[in-house]
Amino acid sequence: MPSDLLSSLNPDQLAAVTTPASALVLAGAGSGKTRVLTTRIAWLIQEHHVSPMGLMAVTFTNKAAKEMLTRLTAMLPINTRGMWVGTFHGLCNRLLRTHHRDAGLPQLFTILDSSDQLSAVKRVLRALNVDTEKYDPRKVQSFINQNKEMGLRADKVEAWDPFSTRLAEYYAAYDAQCQREGAVDFAELLLRAFELLTRNALLREHYQERFRHILVDEFQDTSRLQYEWLKLLKGPDCALFAVGDDDQSIYAFRGANVGNMQQLMRDFAIEQPIKLTRNYRSLTTILDAANAVISNNEGRLGKDLWTDAGEGERIRHFQAYNDGEEARFIVEEIQQRRLEGEQYIDMAVLYRANAMSRGIEHALFSAGIPYRVYGGQRFFERAEIKHALAYLRMTANPEDDNAFLRVVNFPARGIGNRSVELVSDQAAAAGSSLWAAACAGGKKFAPFVQVIEALRAEIANLPLSEQVDHVVARCGLLEFYKNEKDGEDRVENLGELANAAAAFAQENEDQSLEGFLGHAALEAGEHEAAQGQDAVQLMTVHAAKGLEFHTVFITGLEEGLFPHENALTESDGLEEERRLMYVAITRARKQLYLTHAQSRMLHGQVRYGLPSRFLEEIPEKLVHSESNRIAHTEPAPRAQATNFVTRKIVPAAPPPPRRLADVPFKVGSRVSHVRYGEGVVSGYQGQAPDMEIKINFPKIGEKAFLLEYAKLEAV
Repeated sequence: MPSDLLSSLNPDQLAAVTTPASALVLAGAGSGKTRVLTTRIAWLIQEHHVSPMGLMAVTFTNKAAKEMLTRLTAMLPINTRGMWVGTFHGLCNRLLRTHHRDAGLPQLFTILDSSDQLSAVKRVLRALNVDTEKYDPRKVQSFINQNKEMGLRADKVEAWDPFSTRLAEYYAAYDAQCQREGAVDFAELLLRAFELLTRNALLREHYQERFRHILVDEFQDTSRLQYEWLKLLKGPDCALFAVGDDDQSIYAFRGANVGNMQQLMRDFAIEQPIKLTRNYRSLTTILDAANAVISNNEGRLGKDLWTDAGEGERIRHFQAYNDGEEARFIVEEIQQRRLEGEQYIDMAVLYRANAMSRGIEHALFSAGIPYRVYGGQRFFERAEIKHALAYLRMTANPEDDNAFLRVVNFPARGIGNRSVELVSDQAAAAGSSLWAAACAGGKKFAPFVQVIEALRAEIANLPLSEQVDHVVARCGLLEFYKNEKDGEDRVENLGELANAAAAFAQENEDQSLEGFLGHAALEAGEHEAAQGQDAVQLMTVHAAKGLEFHTVFITGLEEGLFPHENALTESDGLEEERRLMYVAITRARKQLYLTHAQSRMLHGQVRYGLPSRFLEEIPEKLVHSESNRIAHTEPAPRAQATNFVTRKIVPAAPPPPRRLADVPFKVGSRVSHVRYGEGVVSGYQGQAPDMEIKINFPKIGEKAFLLEYAKLEAV
C-alpha cells in the first residue's frame, strides 16, 4: 500500500480510491471528493501502472480540471499535458478537432458562445423574413439548445402544432447555416461528438480500448446526453468512476438529470454507492440542520453528514418587519463580526433571486462596508475582449460571419447598417460567406478587407502571443479605447489578452491561434468573482455552489421566494428548491444566519410573505430566533457567544403573520373556488384575522380573498 498516497484518507475515502470496479461515490458537501478523485488517478498510475493517456477525467469547469492537474503533479512526477482531463465541452472539442473530417466539419471550425449563437439565430430568422415578435430569437435559441441537449436533430423533433412545426424549421435552417459556415455552438459540440461515436464503430472501439478508466466529477449535474456519451466511451474493460451528490443537484434548468445516478447503478450493476459522509467544512449544528431539511426529499440515495469538529453556535434566525430592516440586521451582524476579528471576505450573503440584492447592496454601501457581487463579467466576456477575439477569429478564418458582423464597423469605418444588409442579401443569394460578398462589395468594404488581409499576412509566422499582441495593436481597438472616456480599464484588458495567449501556449500542446480561440470560447461561459480584496461576497445560491465561508447569511426565506413560486408548480420543483437550500446551508463553516421579512419590495411592489417551509424543517433546538430590532450606531457587546446582541424592540411593529404550518394551503397548491374554478395559490398578505390569500386563475389572473371567508377546496 503506497502510504504517501493513501495514508491521509479516511476509511470511506480509502474504499472509494481503491475500488477495483465501476463505482458511484456519493460525496457529501465538504467530504473531500476532489482529494478522492485526484488520489484515485495517482493510485491507478503508480500502483496499477495505468498510462496517463489511458485515463479520462471529466469535470464541469475548466477551473476544476486545472486544479485536478495541479494536485496530480504535486503527487506524482508525471507530464499531464497529453492527458484527457477537462470539461464535457472541452473534451468534445478536442475529439472533433482530431477527427474533424469524420465529424463533417472543417479543420478550423469556429465555436459560437451564447451571444454569437443568438446573432446567428437572428440572421436565420431575418433571412426567412420571420416575425420576431411572434418568434422571439432567444426562445428559438432556447428551443434549439434544449433539443440538442436531448440528442434530437430538427428532423426528430416532435411538432404538435403549427408553432412548433415552424420552430423545427428554423432549427433546421440554423443547422444548415452553421454547417455552411463551419461553426458549432456549445450544445452542438456534445451532440456532434455523440453522433460521431455512435455511427463510427472503429473510432468508438479505438477510444473504448484506449480509456480503461473514466472518472467523472459532479455526476449529479450530468444531462441525459452527457451520460449517453459516457456510456459510448465506456468499453467492456473500462471502470467508470462517478463522484456526485444527489442532494446537491440544482441545475435542472440547464438539463441536469439527477436520475442519472440511479440509472448508472442499474446500467452497470452497482449494488450500493460508496458514501463519503464525514464533513471537513462545517460544525455539527450546521450539518444537523442540513440533514434535517434534505431528509424531507423522497427518492434520495440517502446519507447524513457528520463531523467531529464540535457543535458550534446555534443558527441565528431573524424575522424582520420589512426588507429594509432585514438588510440593516445583516449589516449590523457583519460589523459586529468584523470587530471580533473576522475578515469581510469570509462572510457571504446568499439569496435565491438576483432582484433581492439591491437592498442589501444599498445597506452595505451606506455603512461603508466593501462588498462584491459574485458572478460579474469575466475576462473573456468583456466587450473589448470579444471585439479583439472577433478580429483574431477573422484572421484565423475570414468565413466566420459572426465575427465579421461584430467588427466590420467597429471601430467605425463608415459602413452603415444598410451596407451590411445589402452584403448579407448578396451572400444569401450566392450561398457564400459575408466575407466573400464584402470582398466583391466595392469601396465601402475595402478598408475593412485590407485590414484583415494585412493582419493575416503579418502574423502568419509569429508565435501565438505575438500574433495576439500584433492584432490587438493594429486592428484599431487600442486607439479607439484610448480616446474613449473611462477607456483606461479596457486598454489594460486588451493588453492582458496577449498574456492569456502566452499562458495558454505554455499549458497546452496546441500552440495554434485556433486552439486559443476555442479555449477562449469555452472559458467565456464560466463565472468567478475576483480574488484578493477583503470584501463581503454577495451571490445567488446557485453561484455559491462549490464555495465555502466562515459565516453565511441566507436571506429572503419566504414562501414564493425560497422556495421560489415558479418551482412549486413544476415536477420535482420543490425537491430541487430543497436541494438548493441544502447547498446554501452547507456553505457555512462556523456560523449560519437565516433571515426573512414580513413584507418586501420587489419589482416596484410591496410583497407580503409567509416564512419559508424550510425554516420549519430545521429542529427548533438548533435555532435561536429574534424578531424586529432596530439598528444602533455602535454594536453592543455580546452577552454570550450563543445569543443575539440585545437591542431595542420596535414597539410599533405589527405581530408576525401566522406560520406556514397554520395556513390551509401552501404556496403552489392547486385549489378550487366556487365561482372562479381552479387556480394556484401564489401567496398571502396581511395579518390574522385579516390575512388574505392570493390565487392565480388561468383565465382572469390573480385575485385576493380574505382567508377566513374564502370558499376553497384542495384539488
